[in-house]
Amino acid sequence: MTTRTARPPARPLALITGAGRTVGIGAGVARRLAASGWDIAFTYWTPYDARMDWGPEPGATGAITDALTEHGAATLAIEADLADPDTPARVFDEVERGLGSVTALVMCHCESVDSGLLDTTVESFDRHFAVNARAGWLLIREYGRRFAAPPGSGRIVALTSDHTVDNLPYGASKGALDRITLAAAHEFAHLGVTANVINPGPVDTGWMTDEGRARVLRRTPLNRLGTPQDTAHLVDFLCSPEGQWINGQLLMSNGGFA
Repeated sequence: MTTRTARPPARPLALITGAGRTVGIGAGVARRLAASGWDIAFTYWTPYDARMDWGPEPGATGAITDALTEHGAATLAIEADLADPDTPARVFDEVERGLGSVTALVMCHCESVDSGLLDTTVESFDRHFAVNARAGWLLIREYGRRFAAPPGSGRIVALTSDHTVDNLPYGASKGALDRITLAAAHEFAHLGVTANVINPGPVDTGWMTDEGRARVLRRTPLNRLGTPQDTAHLVDFLCSPEGQWINGQLLMSNGGFA
């Protein structure tokens, strides 16, 4: 299902992947960029949420769209299975038809199912790498092929994780995404595009248990949990003109979590 609102002139366009839940980091990033003057295209994938303990959030796409339009943003919501290698090109096709060319690509999507060295299945491992690494590469490739914004304005931001213990396929595939994204900082230099990676640390978007929250608090000097807004503020800065000199970096935005 694709929904769209009319686009006003003179706003840059951000494509944000993985914005399927109102409490998620992707939705938080979308709201922050919309408030800063961006139009927003975003993807979501309901079957992934349906597999998770939290389940799908009815009405989330409409609620996110409404929040963005309140800031004057034109929006486009695309349901997209990023495990399919044909999906990234299709997403860019839909975005270009509906809203125009993409200035910023912000990748918040993920496959994340807990398992370790001994109990990860080949199927799960392959799915994590398909969604987290291969789709990241294909999205970046489409972005680079189609980039048409003024030099110096282009931005790529990817969200990562270094959590591999008992979360092996997630952390390993996110590590691959790091390297792919940081390569763009050099390979897309002729386009004037910056590419950075953010590690937001553990952010409670509904997946933490009470025990997990307590454990994170003990390891965080600021004694609070990270929020989607914390990550969104950094993405907003990186996508702003003031953030242009930050390039090819893996940035920690986790309150000192260790």
